[in-house]
Amino acid sequence: MARNAPPRWDRKMQQRLARGEAAALGELYDRFASLVHSQAHRMLDDETAADLVTREVFGYVWENPDAYDPKQGSMRSWVARLTHRQSVRRLREEADGLRDGTDGTDEHSGAASPDDLEERVRRATAAARADYIVASMPAPLRAALELAYVQRRDYRQTATDLGVTEDEARRRLRLGLQLLSTAHTRPLEGSSPPGYGRPL
Repeated sequence: MARNAPPRWDRKMQQRLARGEAAALGELYDRFASLVHSQAHRMLDDETAADLVTREVFGYVWENPDAYDPKQGSMRSWVARLTHRQSVRRLREEADGLRDGTDGTDEHSGAASPDDLEERVRRATAAARADYIVASMPAPLRAALELAYVQRRDYRQTATDLGVTEDEARRRLRLGLQLLSTAHTRPLEGSSPPGYGRPL
């Protein structure tokens, strides 16, 4: 899976992109396009805007492969950060347009206020951080959370499904929830590291 891509794959992908291999961009797109589109759609709540962000993110990656530093994290994390930044930029532009009265579209005349859009940015940032945490946590914790909160299993059923003791199932759920609780109190991991390439 993409989230478990080895660092060697990330480095080779960057090298191929830097050489201008169109096939590398296609492979990267196949691997991460659904991640980019779903994250952008969740943040923007607009299919057309999510399509546009997806094109912008992969266009940026194609034009700036050297902006990715494998020492800063995985290619997947970098692409997710680019998506987050571009989506936030679009939300802020929408908020600025409402403040200035320059939005210019009828469909937004009764839309959310600038304050509402700022709240969407905050919620979207927390959601992006939660996605990052879930994708980065050890597989046993992720599996326990999925069983308990997606498939609605109680801790006894979770223990049975995972083949572990009830105490171990409770421990995994507790640790997973503790990690997720930081999504609302900390910024997105590496959201703007110094010197990490030009912004989108």
